[in-house]
Amino acid sequence: MFKRALALPLAGTSSLFLFGPRGTGKTSWIKQHMPTALCFDLLDFNLYSSLSANPSKLEQLIPPTWTDWVVIDEVQRIPALLNQVHRLIEQRKIRFLLTGSSARTLRRTGVNLLAGRALRYHMHPLIPQELADVFSIEHALQFGLLPMIFSEHNPAKYLESYVQTYLREEVLQEGLTRNLGSFTRFLEAASFSQGQILNMTEIARELGLNRLMVAQYFDILDDLLLAVRISPFTIRAKRKVISHQKFYFFDCGVYRTVRPRGPLDSVEEAEGAGLETLVLQVLRAVNDYYDLGYTIYFWRTSTGQEVDFVLYGPQGLHAFEIKRSAVVTSKSLKGLHVFAEEYPEATLHVLFMGKQPEYHGAITVRPLFEALMQLPALLRKA
Repeated sequence: MFKRALALPLAGTSSLFLFGPRGTGKTSWIKQHMPTALCFDLLDFNLYSSLSANPSKLEQLIPPTWTDWVVIDEVQRIPALLNQVHRLIEQRKIRFLLTGSSARTLRRTGVNLLAGRALRYHMHPLIPQELADVFSIEHALQFGLLPMIFSEHNPAKYLESYVQTYLREEVLQEGLTRNLGSFTRFLEAASFSQGQILNMTEIARELGLNRLMVAQYFDILDDLLLAVRISPFTIRAKRKVISHQKFYFFDCGVYRTVRPRGPLDSVEEAEGAGLETLVLQVLRAVNDYYDLGYTIYFWRTSTGQEVDFVLYGPQGLHAFEIKRSAVVTSKSLKGLHVFAEEYPEATLHVLFMGKQPEYHGAITVRPLFEALMQLPALLRKA
């Protein structure tokens, strides 16, 4: 078992939300760090049926003198429980840890009831700092960084089952869409938008669906924490920048599983998007776990100058360009140079597949493995 970087304030008095996609290790973390907590798993059919029919029964399941943590796993399955949680926090001062792999239902039906009473945290796939000597760029690009990948005999088969489980248990059972066939075709189409500017009209045309339905499907991926969209960086912009978002599945192994592979598919394009995905998922996790406070953007001008990721927050401004090549040319640095003209305060990074760091004026070119391992230190204010 890997030691996770997530640190929750268990000694505090506030209740907590812990969100994260299925399979990222929320339950394992709880078992390791909260062995005496009272746990309710809403994936248990009998418990789900009982509390769904009568949410107020939750209080009857908690001993009257209970002072330890109460964990409700997959709380989004019964949003009405939040009313009871709210009441028990106020009346009995019970501390709850509420986990969820979907923010959709909670956002719609009551998560705001706990505003100020439950701090929000996220669990991500594994990061290089947790894997240490086990971390491999090649393995991560092929299979991603979900914890079970490192104990499964056949990680590719596990990923196939993982994607199908999400379709069955989350999308179908929760009634998020009535047309699972269309949604499955949409998933494949979405994989070709990985790391790209979203063009929902074009995707809808390719699938023969209306644009509103495609927009709803993308919202489902966001709500199930299966995907993330990042916005263009426009703060103090002098040049005209594009306004559309970029799309990524949350894990490069999941992305590679969803994306069709065959003789007509571009290996180079898929691997390039996979590399960006790997960097993004590590950036997101490190930002959360080390409480760095960045918002992650990208930057692209109307004339096509681009920076893959821009991190902006109290710790500073960082621009990252990701290269599959082991060689960096002046052409590949042009986007960062243009960005630096507009934002001279920025720290400029290129992550590439070479073995030795290089220095091109204000731009530091770092080997990808080394950079990912050093990321927390790189992003802290000096």
